[in-house]
Amino acid sequence: MVKHIVLFKLKDEVPEAEKLVVMNKFKEAIEALPAKISVIRKIEVGLNMNPGEAWHIALYSEFDTLEDVKFYATHPDHVAAGKIIAEAKESRACVDYEL
Repeated sequence: MVKHIVLFKLKDEVPEAEKLVVMNKFKEAIEALPAKISVIRKIEVGLNMNPGEAWHIALYSEFDTLEDVKFYATHPDHVAAGKIIAEAKESRACVDYEL
C-alpha cells in the first residue's frame, strides 16, 4: 500500500473569505474522486483549523501501488480539481511512502 500525503499553502495576499471558498470547493472536488477514479482506496481532505500554522490544506490518500498514484495524478478529473486552487496556491509539499 502507498500512502500519498500532500500539503498546500495558499498565498498570503488571498483574502481569508476567498481562501475558505477555494478550500471548500477543492475539498468537495477531491473527495468526489473515488467515484471517478477506481485506483483510489481512500481519500480525505482536511482544512487546517489552526491559524498559527503555515499549511492550509492536508490531503491524505491510499493506493495499492506508486503506479496507481501516478495514474490518479494525471487523471483529468484530478487535474480539474487541482485547477480549483491553482490561482490561490503558493506552495505544495508531497510525501509518498509504502507500508
